[in-house]
Amino acid sequence: MPPDPHDFLACADRLADAARTAVLPYFRAAHSVEHKGGARFDPVTEADRGAEQAMRALIEAEFPEHGILGEEFGEKPSRSGYTWALDPIDGTRAFIAGLPLWGVLIALSFEGAPIIGVMDQPFLDERYKGWPGGASFTRAGQARALRTRACAGLGEAILSTTDPYLFKAGEYDAFMRVREAAKLVRYGYDCYAYAMIAMGGLDVVIESGLRPWDIQALIPIIRGAGGDVVNWRGGDASQGGQVLAFGDRRAGEAAMKLLA
Repeated sequence: MPPDPHDFLACADRLADAARTAVLPYFRAAHSVEHKGGARFDPVTEADRGAEQAMRALIEAEFPEHGILGEEFGEKPSRSGYTWALDPIDGTRAFIAGLPLWGVLIALSFEGAPIIGVMDQPFLDERYKGWPGGASFTRAGQARALRTRACAGLGEAILSTTDPYLFKAGEYDAFMRVREAAKLVRYGYDCYAYAMIAMGGLDVVIESGLRPWDIQALIPIIRGAGGDVVNWRGGDASQGGQVLAFGDRRAGEAAMKLLA
């Protein structure tokens, strides 16, 4: 039996605090931006690297037997079954544009299954946390429980994706089937859209091409708030790829049918 996930939430908070300290001086300030390479612009900044290094140092000091999987500095294998997945800035394109629709993602998995997750938005002073059976939102030191909202079908749903042009040809057609059935669609929110499912503002998020560090932190948050995150066929989404997140299973299953 693994330890209670709550035992690690305090550490996750310390990681998020360290990332805030590393990231905030660069937001809406002059800093260097590099292109990682590839056909599409894939930016990385000093803030990305500094935040991940700060979080890695804390994990290695407190839990040296834990693995680490980070977007910027790769993988350290686990010797305990526990692995932290770190995305120092999810939404770097928004970050470099001065838009506060990005977040620091921190997840802890045990034997491959995410058990706690944190999405921190330092500029807005918002922190979303999830664990088995619960999720919370904290702002300005005040915390409250998160809960998804009821949504009987796509005709009542607010749908989101970061950018529909990131879908491949067949994926784009599948997304458009859901878009045409939804009540309202919003674009450009990266991890923030998933947090809004947990808060009860959005109902469905559909994306593709995600990596483990893009999604693992968001799974416990949405599940703890009463929703779910799966792949487009209803299976495990923890390794990324095609991802479907929803607050109400009725809307999620309707979206899944159209994606198929």
